[in-house]
Amino acid sequence: MPGTRARVLVMNSALGPLDYRVPQGMAVEPGSLVVAPLGPRQLLGVVWEPERMPSDAEVGDNRLRNLMGVIDVPPLTAPMRRLIEWTADYYLAPPAAVARMALPSSSALEGARTVTEYRATGHVPERLTTQREQALERIGDRQGLVRELATIADVSDGVIRGLVKAGAIEPVEVDIDSPFPLPDPDHAVPVLSDEQQGAADDLVADVHAHAFRPTLLDGVTGSGKTEVYFEAIAAAIRQGRQTLVLLPEIALTEPFLQRFTARFGCEPVAWHSGLRSSQRRRAWRAIATGQALVTVGARSALFLPYANLGLIVVDEAHETSFKQEEGVHYHARDVAVMRGKFEGVPVVLASATPAIETRQQVEIGNYAEVKLPGRYGAAEMPTIDAIDLLKEPPERGRWIAPRLVTAIDETLARGEQALLFLNRRGYAPLTLCRACGHRFQCPNCTAWMVEHRLVRRLSCHHCGHVMPTPRECPECHAEDSLVACGPGVERIADEAALLWPEAKIAIVTSDTIWSPAKAAEFVNRMEAGEIDIVVGTQLVTKGYHFPNLTLVGVIDADLGLGGGDLRASERTFQQIMQVAGRAGRGEKPGHVYIQTHDPSAPVMAALVSGDADAFTAAETEARREAGAPPFGRYAAIVVSSEDQSAAHEIAQLVGRTAPRVDGMEVYGPAPAPLAMLRGRHRYRLLVHARRALDVQDAIRDWLGKLDWPAKVRVVVDIDPYSFV
Repeated sequence: MPGTRARVLVMNSALGPLDYRVPQGMAVEPGSLVVAPLGPRQLLGVVWEPERMPSDAEVGDNRLRNLMGVIDVPPLTAPMRRLIEWTADYYLAPPAAVARMALPSSSALEGARTVTEYRATGHVPERLTTQREQALERIGDRQGLVRELATIADVSDGVIRGLVKAGAIEPVEVDIDSPFPLPDPDHAVPVLSDEQQGAADDLVADVHAHAFRPTLLDGVTGSGKTEVYFEAIAAAIRQGRQTLVLLPEIALTEPFLQRFTARFGCEPVAWHSGLRSSQRRRAWRAIATGQALVTVGARSALFLPYANLGLIVVDEAHETSFKQEEGVHYHARDVAVMRGKFEGVPVVLASATPAIETRQQVEIGNYAEVKLPGRYGAAEMPTIDAIDLLKEPPERGRWIAPRLVTAIDETLARGEQALLFLNRRGYAPLTLCRACGHRFQCPNCTAWMVEHRLVRRLSCHHCGHVMPTPRECPECHAEDSLVACGPGVERIADEAALLWPEAKIAIVTSDTIWSPAKAAEFVNRMEAGEIDIVVGTQLVTKGYHFPNLTLVGVIDADLGLGGGDLRASERTFQQIMQVAGRAGRGEKPGHVYIQTHDPSAPVMAALVSGDADAFTAAETEARREAGAPPFGRYAAIVVSSEDQSAAHEIAQLVGRTAPRVDGMEVYGPAPAPLAMLRGRHRYRLLVHARRALDVQDAIRDWLGKLDWPAKVRVVVDIDPYSFV
């Protein structure tokens, strides 16, 4: 970089870019990672082009402080810097908050090649306190730094150190720069059907072209989308270029890793929140140097600094969990397409139930489409029937309708497996006192406490507040008067255990499957026939393939249709099509029963007829008339504070000063549906604009003129997915 000045984006979202002096003998360029002094502290920063990152704090050369050092890792590339700028601009986020997602924990930037981790030896110390016992039980065969083991075990660092002294935990030297095994594109080349081969050839041609091209890979569940895009990955590997595969959930990685290993002979590099710091460091450095050829990960893997990217795949691209709801409110599907554009590489969006936004991009010619119309091999699509709960109600106090009970009887008699789907964790969504009617509400949120009977707790699913289930009502002190209202998966599992006492039942939710290891254990038990009935939430709709699972029962298909969510119908349709897609994936035919109070509703009618195109057309038309996405634009503004009057006052100020812009309406402020969340009072405003309007500029100008106290938070969510 010419001259002795450097513009540095420091990793502090409250500060803009700052200028520093580059001392003699130090070489930096745009993208270099540097250590910059700020007051008495040292901060990580990225050197940036001054013309692309204006600074409000320009000072003369004589007042500049020296940079303290350059970190020995490859600089962030120009396409990566453009992506950071675009994401910050589009989602109205501080550039430093976006850049931080591209940088690992500081440990990945240090030069040490080995690190000391700890694991249990199997030796039980003579002095076994309850804390020590808890630590050893929870750590099991896991390994990690003292801090990581303490977090897993929920004890202090001192307890772990005491166990090291007592010989119950031993140090292990881990080499953190050892290279990852390289996947072999010719390890187990599959035999594809003609349709699959044609689709694979299209995607491979895109990889060879080295050009940006987004493609929707649209195929029913079980049609072999994964095998098809694996051929595109094989093409990128043969060129020595990197592939990124994004998955919506950490629990999904396990079945994916197994399929990947069977095809390429080794696991890909995984990136998710469950990694130990030594694993993160090793993965980050291998990705930044280009050694890691295939990375599979959750949303955050999108911002890693790939040295030589050749392909991006977004699997289950319709999934709403690709939208980040905290920090930078980005949508990984849309940012993946932009990353492909800046890097000049193809992007594959794979889905059996593509989002209407994605279909519209195909319609107007921005995205290509590759279709896989049928299931692979002998597998057929399942038959789908609706059960009208008004005409065929379950017995009193029960939730499974008689026709579904009979179908499960027959399925179990044939030695096949059944899945009961209900997208509600816990035992019951509401607990009240039958004596005085008291309802248990979270003290921090406008939400009911959900009973989790397995762990004997009431829990808030929004802030995580838990309390033991009380013996008596806190209001009228009546004992044994608490009653559970409505079903959660635990309650359905209890009912199943009563109806089929011989059956082996498993509950699959984020409470029971919180890590890839737990997901692997579930998959192994299903494949070994150790489970007869699965009771699960949406987690079980994701990418699993069980040939002996032939029956799916949806307990409450109407559940997703309530609330003010503009995508409620689409989401319900996608979710139930995905869960239906788990049935009959092998040679045996599958059957799906949908319990609903309104079988004539358009969503239910479309599900039963299997006419996805008609549903999509009707839903698209309704959105077009309402000017809703993708034909119009939404932005949410959420004002929150622990002080209700302060939140209300600033929300009113934001509402009062809303600009009068042609083609843009501002609704609100109004108390949010979740009027209190994690102890903060919340107000929402909704901005609705026509497609062509630069809504970000309008909001930037509008909020930029306002001031609010530090105790009030104002968050903008562009293209919101959550309306609570």
